[in-house]
Order: sequence, then C-alpha cells, then structure tokens
Amino acid sequence: MDYFYGPGRNHLFVPGPVNIPESVLRAMNRNNEDYRSPAVPAMTKTLLEDVKKIFKTTSGTPFIIPTTGTGAWESALTNTLSPGDRTVSFLIGQFSLLWIDQQKRLGFNVDVVESDWGQGANLDILASKLAEDTAHTIKAVCIVHNETATGVTNNLAKVRKILDDYRHPALFLVDGVSSICALDFRMDEWGVDVALTGSQKALSLPTGMGIVCASPKALEASETAKSFRVFFDWKDYLKFYKLGTFWPYTPSIQLLYGLREALDLLFVEGLDNVIARHARLGKATRLAVEAWGLKNCTQKEEWFSDTVTAVLVPPYIDSAEIVRRGWKRYNLSLGLGLNKVAGKVFRIGHLGNLNELQLLGCLAGVEMILKDVGYPVKLGSGVAAACAFLQNSTPLIASRI
Repeated sequence: MDYFYGPGRNHLFVPGPVNIPESVLRAMNRNNEDYRSPAVPAMTKTLLEDVKKIFKTTSGTPFIIPTTGTGAWESALTNTLSPGDRTVSFLIGQFSLLWIDQQKRLGFNVDVVESDWGQGANLDILASKLAEDTAHTIKAVCIVHNETATGVTNNLAKVRKILDDYRHPALFLVDGVSSICALDFRMDEWGVDVALTGSQKALSLPTGMGIVCASPKALEASETAKSFRVFFDWKDYLKFYKLGTFWPYTPSIQLLYGLREALDLLFVEGLDNVIARHARLGKATRLAVEAWGLKNCTQKEEWFSDTVTAVLVPPYIDSAEIVRRGWKRYNLSLGLGLNKVAGKVFRIGHLGNLNELQLLGCLAGVEMILKDVGYPVKLGSGVAAACAFLQNSTPLIASRI
C-alpha cells in the first residue's frame, strides 16, 4: 500500500520522473539473472545498437551506466577533459547551475555565461569567446539542451554553427536529460561530441540508468584525458565490448528489460511521431496557460520547451502552495519552482509516455487548484483552449490506422 494512500491513480506531471507504461512495468517484473550468461550480453548488444537511434547517430558509441543524469554528467566530463581545462558553460536555471558546480568541483576552469532565468543560452557571448580564443584554450562547450527548471530549450544547431564558423576544435557536450526521446535531437548532424540522458525522463523508465553517447572525437579525447575516473571510465566498458560480454560490473537486469520494452514502444510509435506528440502537448499546455491569464516563465517563443512548462504566478500566490494543494486534494503531482524561481513558478511536465486525455486531466486539476488558492480563473478556460487545439491537431494513432 502507498505510504500516503489516495484513491485512483496519482496524476504524475512533474518533468521527471514520469509515468511508466504498464508493459514496461511488466517487462521489469522478473527475477535476477546471471549477467554473464549468453542471454544478457545478447540483449545488451541489441540495446547498444538501438539506443544509438534515439540520439540519431550512426558513428557514436553508447554507454549504458547504472547511474542518474548527474553520474552521466560526470562520465561525459571526466572521460574527455583534464583538470584545469577551460570549459564554457551556460547558466540559465537550476540544472545548468548544478552541472557548472560539478565542473568546478572536478577541477575544470569554468567560463560561466549567465542569463536571466527564463532566457536561453546567450550564444552571442559564445561567439565572441570563440573568436577571441585563437589559442584554442577552450576545450569544451557544455550546454543543457532543455532546462527543466524554467522550461527553456536551447538551439543546438546554432551552437554547432558557431563552433564551425570559428573553426574551433572545442568538444560539444550536451545534457539531453529532458530532451532526448521527446525533442528533436540530432547528434551526428549537429556534431555533438557527448550527449547524455536519464532513464526517468522521456524514456519513461525508473530512475537508475544514465545513457551516454560519445562521438569518435570524444573517444579520441578520452585517450589523453587525465581526470580521475573509475566507475565511469569508458575504457573499462570498451574492453568488455571487445570481449563481447559488455559489462565491467553488474547491471540492473530489470532496467535492461525495461529499456528493451521502452525502446520497442518508441519505435512502434515512430521517433518522429513521438517528437510531434510532445510538440502538440507542449503547445496545448501553453494555450491553457494563456487562457488562464498567466504567463510562461520562458521569455521568448524560440525557447519554449515541449517537455515542461514553467508557469509564473501573481506575487500574492506562493506557487509551492499550488503544488501542495494539488497533491493533498486532487492526487496531482506538479513541479515546484526551484532556487531563484521558488515560490514564483509551478511546473507542468508533459513528457514521456503521455497522451492528450491525460494532459487534459492535469489541466482540469490545475484550474481547480488555481481557484482554491484564490486566483480568479474561469473554470474550463484552459481545458477548452487545449481541447480546441488538440481536437484539430491530434492524428489517428499510427498503429491503429
């Protein structure tokens, strides 16, 4: 039984961890196995080939690591850089802040480019820094693709163009924790050197699996990188890849079977259709926010996220109370405002294995909560705006045509 029981289903609309499909839960409901038996390496081989598809790479080398996104960050950094190396990193919200903190604690010389929370990465400053760096002291550009604290998505293609325009050899490292499998992501086309994601986001799995993908350039950098690493060392993985056993230590058997099912679901729907679905849900949510008379924390349309919407509340309302009321009264889980935007925003996550009717239930719950906390919302306004858009834009389910 739940520690705090509530009737019906919990409506989970935080931007990760997300809802887990029933078939994934069933796939993981199995006993332990000997990971050195022929079965697990055979499955792992197919998983490594298939996860390359979600990064849209043919040349990348993936690593499935029993860790979180934070561990995947550390893997990306320590395998490609040496202490004292200069990085350029963009501070636009809580999770980019945490990655910058990790870079500093690992001993890198971090050149922080800070923007107001609600804005995207300032790429003009990046261009000026690269133009000035004729000695190529910048070893890596680190960017969070989708900042979940503020609902901001950065333009990775533009970052690659700037690097190419200045013919700068810096590595391009991308946190795709809340974007990969939900937003358009093209590792090879955009020249991303290390991309990473976490199992609990758009893959719709439990937390505990960090997936990192490294370009040939990143693998080459790992040969000379002097950062200390043990658990996250790619060389250990590559050694076992050559042996055909794949695992330098014990993996989570249950998560591997869950990943197999999660990838199969994505491929049945079609990755492009998955991305389009997230675009619909993001647009519907923003239309609802507009109908409520509230504002998006994200300051320009070009930065709108299709996986999370951070909603600004009036100064007389504590956004944390909205989140508390949702959980206590309606069994609805929304995202808190974090750090600089604590008390000022609440977040609606719309990523992972999620459909239109589930989202509409969430939006109806938010309307009731807003009424509860004293905001003069017209009940049904946001739901109606979202319904009108979704009714005209939702296609037939591809597998049922």
